[in-house]
Amino acid sequence: MHIVVCIKQVPDSTNVKINPKTNTLIREGVASIINPFDMYAIEEGLRIREKIGGKVTVLTMGPPQADAALREAISMGADQGILVSDRAFAGSDTWATSYTLSAALRKIGEFDLVICGKQASDGDTAQVGPGIATHLNLPQITYARKIEAIDAQHIVAERLLENGYEALEAPLPCLITVVKEINEPRLPSLKGKMAAKKAQIPVWKAADLDTGSVKLGLDGSPTKVVRIFTPQPRESGQILRGEPREAVAALVEKIKDIVIGASAT
Repeated sequence: MHIVVCIKQVPDSTNVKINPKTNTLIREGVASIINPFDMYAIEEGLRIREKIGGKVTVLTMGPPQADAALREAISMGADQGILVSDRAFAGSDTWATSYTLSAALRKIGEFDLVICGKQASDGDTAQVGPGIATHLNLPQITYARKIEAIDAQHIVAERLLENGYEALEAPLPCLITVVKEINEPRLPSLKGKMAAKKAQIPVWKAADLDTGSVKLGLDGSPTKVVRIFTPQPRESGQILRGEPREAVAALVEKIKDIVIGASAT
């Protein structure tokens, strides 16, 4: 079985910087980590391989420094990594990102299962995984919390809901997105770190993918960030002290003043 895990390198939460001209994240030269939800996706891919055999390929789209994320995945036990990196991909929204990754998956060719984390910490849209499935016309199971069964033909997984879960079955090839309840990611081994250091990471450019340039990057993104700003700090609240009857009366008077002031304007 060939399992492809799509991961993303995201800025460390304390080092988020925005390009004021494009309103997009600045990724180059910024301390980065593997998106936390993608760590569970890597781990689940490794567990499936250990149960039924096969190989795990880790795929990411990003700047050259995203090579480090792939090597970390290899140190955990992944068989190989592929970096999709080109200036043409800069500024991609979730649609353009899923389109580009789906093109990379087509270039990979034969695969049985695609695993993604449920969402990225720098966007929180949870759209890229389902977008990939849509571009490739694959069945999908989102928010998977447990894989009940998997073989060469089908997969059965529990999908997390707000008030419980549902069990879904899908034929392979299939795409799933996973939540943190599914497993506990392992730590890299010394052998894995040595393998990661020696690993050859192929880099695929836009020209290597069968895509149209009008669908890539910022220009190919149907959604645009018009403005980014820091909200004004809220004024501190006021605490009404005293007996309940007195506090309620004072609160009513303050509400009346606000209502009358608003109606006057």
